[in-house]
Amino acid sequence: MLMIDFANELRESHQRVDEAISRYLIMFLKQDVSLLMQAIRYSVLLGGKRLRPFLVYQTGKLFGIRSSNLNAPAAAIECIHAYSLIHDDLPIMDNDKLRRGHPTCHVKFGESIAVLAGDALHTLAFTILSEAHMPTITDQDRLKMIATLASASGANGMCLGQSLDLINKNNKNISATQLETIYQYKTGSLIRAAVRIGALAAGNKSCDDVLSFLDHYATTIGLAFQIQDDIIDISHAYDQKKKHSMQSQHNDVNNTYPKILGLSTARTKAQDLYCESLTSLKYIAKLGYNVNILSAFSRYIIKRNN
Repeated sequence: MLMIDFANELRESHQRVDEAISRYLIMFLKQDVSLLMQAIRYSVLLGGKRLRPFLVYQTGKLFGIRSSNLNAPAAAIECIHAYSLIHDDLPIMDNDKLRRGHPTCHVKFGESIAVLAGDALHTLAFTILSEAHMPTITDQDRLKMIATLASASGANGMCLGQSLDLINKNNKNISATQLETIYQYKTGSLIRAAVRIGALAAGNKSCDDVLSFLDHYATTIGLAFQIQDDIIDISHAYDQKKKHSMQSQHNDVNNTYPKILGLSTARTKAQDLYCESLTSLKYIAKLGYNVNILSAFSRYIIKRNN
């Protein structure tokens, strides 16, 4: 799979999910000009790589599922991601002033509106999953998607990871194992959910063996993603110092993998996780599935520099 093919797939899924989100905002929310609606639209359509929706689309595509059946889960998981970023940026959390080069939600609209915008996006995700048109998805599989996203985004997933991160922010003796646990919940939960939800869209077409390998794939790339973020932060240290007055969006760098075990070890760990993800995909390929795009995604995760 040529990298340009991967780039095209990433770009197309980005456009597809943004169009879906825009439709669902009109479909499920009152169309007014209140600060709340402005904050919701601003935050969820601000940009970003849309990696989690990409995984929903590509995992579904693995089983021959059309994008029309994947728009809703892809949009829902991006709404959850957007809500989490709004809340993470708040002064009481990471106190970030910029997100993707733009003022964070609370800076632009105020803290109260930002909290409500995050809350609204959280509930919108489940409105989309429960009510949006998914032509060939059974009610049983729809319920499984809802349960998967709820578990991944709540106290058994992303919120747990964020709480552990806050508790250990000033813990100078935190171990690499403890940090990996935080990463697996805080970042990895939604990535695993994206892959599983894409597979759930296939219903009976996805067997337990494939789901198991996909889950391991998602676990490895989820951890690799966060470690690569740490590596990028260290590598851009001088640039971040220059931009200190503007507040980097990676303000929460008290505990990172390179800081605990060193930059070289962090790079080795990311590479090892990349190889593990490919091993899982090889088993899936042996079952007759085309895993080229997912392989390219793994490579992208550890080669990106932003």
